[in-house]
Amino acid sequence: MMLEFLLSINFLGHFLIASVIALLIFKNFCNLYSAETSEPILPTAKRQQKENERQRPQSLYRNIDTNFRCIEVYFATEYGNTKKLCEKLVEYFTTTKSIDSVLIDLSNIEPEDVLHSKNAQRKCLSLFVLPTVTDGQPPKAAKWFCKWLSDAATDFRIDKQSQAHVSYAVFGLGNSVYAENFNIVAKEVDENLAQLGACRVCKLTLGDEDTSESQNGGLEADFDAWTKVIENVVWSQCTPPYEVLDTRANEVETSSEEEDVVDIEDLVKPKSKRTNSKSEGAKEMITPQLRGVLTKQGYKLIGSHSGVKLCRWTKSMMRGRGGCYKHTFYGIESHRCMETTPSLACANKCVFCWRHHSNPVGTEWKWKMDDANTILRGALENHYNMIKEFKGVPGVLPEKFAEALAVKHCALSLVGEPIMYPEINKFCRLLHEEGISTFLVTNAQFPEAIRAMDPVTQLYVSVDASTKESLKKIDRPLFKDFWERFIDSLKALSEKTVQP
Repeated sequence: MMLEFLLSINFLGHFLIASVIALLIFKNFCNLYSAETSEPILPTAKRQQKENERQRPQSLYRNIDTNFRCIEVYFATEYGNTKKLCEKLVEYFTTTKSIDSVLIDLSNIEPEDVLHSKNAQRKCLSLFVLPTVTDGQPPKAAKWFCKWLSDAATDFRIDKQSQAHVSYAVFGLGNSVYAENFNIVAKEVDENLAQLGACRVCKLTLGDEDTSESQNGGLEADFDAWTKVIENVVWSQCTPPYEVLDTRANEVETSSEEEDVVDIEDLVKPKSKRTNSKSEGAKEMITPQLRGVLTKQGYKLIGSHSGVKLCRWTKSMMRGRGGCYKHTFYGIESHRCMETTPSLACANKCVFCWRHHSNPVGTEWKWKMDDANTILRGALENHYNMIKEFKGVPGVLPEKFAEALAVKHCALSLVGEPIMYPEINKFCRLLHEEGISTFLVTNAQFPEAIRAMDPVTQLYVSVDASTKESLKKIDRPLFKDFWERFIDSLKALSEKTVQP
């Protein structure tokens, strides 16, 4: 009996020991599995960032082979500006950098051909340069491509890694004055390509026509900076020194992380210059690039926002020929008329503008301002210098030449919107004090400024269309309430009293 009791105790002891060992082994196994599969507890910001990373297409995180052997530049244009920039880009990489580059109009190619896998085999980089036109729409040449790409990105039946072989970058051309429609075409193309698994080689770059808001001082300068970024990417032999991000992901970063992030744009523009650009105050309206364009077009620039140019009717009348409508209707002598403007900026982007759409635009004055007297003296000096160039020219009548050196009339209708200039009343008063009559033309978008105008010799309002729809197509105004402003401007004009 005693022996049986001892044996049962011995058995129970062995059972307990075996159970403890089994529990220890199971606990260690669970800890090991947990260490491999569970995540550490992260701060809220870090946890959100990690969640965003899970949701992004994996193609955006793979190493990017930047040893490209060719570049294909896809573009669409409405008025020719985009094509000119792209031609310059292709010429730069072809001649200066000896990289095979080709310019492709999106209107002449099928979307499937644009995103063909042959580009990956040839190590070809795809660049998309796209403007946003009226109402946030793409140019006609790019409408089908943009629609096809958008449909593919939102179609659940299409593999979201179908364009993983594509390496791309997007540059948008727009104007920040248009607010919610600013570069919307480029933004959507960039996002849709990312949703289909394509690899960005650099961040989406949004060129801005608004010189006061542009990071580099204007659209062309933005494009030049982007070109340098692309050049760095093309010649780099390793992964770019930044993380390629998905525009759909809402990043949550701590302040310390933001300080450590260095974008590839820093290789082109030092951080100190970028951070201080807003604190430098109002910018000049005429950028170096714009100055070059306007000078080539024959304008004599005054200060930072004004210009004067010799009218063809002035040249005609110095030869004893006919004058402009002012001569026909009012007896104004065209050879004694100076055509100038105190504001090269405008609130419209008219399709018929003779400035080739190179003028700055805006809905309010936001640039450095020159005083009215400086503008007047500069305008007269430059005008007389241009007149003197006709001395001795065959056909120019000596008496007309002598009269032309004494300006009697000023047409404030050269280009831009003169009524935007904050000191327009003072400028007109100075002209009157010089014995010079004033003919001011406004584009009917500033009714209150019309009401605030002091008397001028003649005040015009441009009526370019008879309906809201046609005015929008022809003038391409920046104001959303352009039609109401147009009607109110006509009312304001009717309220002005006629001086005898």
